[in-house]
Amino acid sequence: MPRPDSNVVVSAFTEDQVVRLTGISISQLRYWDRTDFFRPSLAYEDRRAVHSRIYSFRDIVCLKVVNSIRNESSVPLPRLRAAKEKLRHLGDDLWAKTTLYVLNRRIVFFNPETDRKEDVETGQAILEIPLKVVSGDMETAVRALSHRPKTEIGRIERHRNVMSNQEVIAGTRIPVRSVKAFADAGYSVNAIQKEYPTLTEQDIRAAIKHAAA
Repeated sequence: MPRPDSNVVVSAFTEDQVVRLTGISISQLRYWDRTDFFRPSLAYEDRRAVHSRIYSFRDIVCLKVVNSIRNESSVPLPRLRAAKEKLRHLGDDLWAKTTLYVLNRRIVFFNPETDRKEDVETGQAILEIPLKVVSGDMETAVRALSHRPKTEIGRIERHRNVMSNQEVIAGTRIPVRSVKAFADAGYSVNAIQKEYPTLTEQDIRAAIKHAAA
């Protein structure tokens, strides 16, 4: 288990949630996965298993940006692939500072280290996509998606069709044993909350207590 790190994304999203958050169809997501254009970061090797395609928060923000470029600018697949690789490997510090530009179906990156744009022709209309804004919008959408009734807060449940019948925190797909693993690794309640933003302090304490019982 790794120590707390701002670059580690643990929050997980199913295909249905990704569709709602990005507007990309399930068939398109699976096609991109099958052709190795965009594979979920947390996917299982056996794609026939239930919920075998699990996406991280960084994945869905990247998908949102790539899909926007694809729909609004008709950028060819090879250039989308290059943009996707660039987005997924940006560190968190560069992610917040980076802006994408689309020009004549080409994708251009502003490099905050050199303070210049590459391959931009003066006078051409440029589509700007600040990644920090997209990320912030996605966080808002995730919070709305994960809204849970008060009756579910701090409660543990188990359903046959949810996470292979594992015990999870009510209203989520987050296994109790995953929360307990972070606690055993020395994570504080606040640190665990940063890894699972949808959970409350009450959820985390209930999961730890339940797992230890």
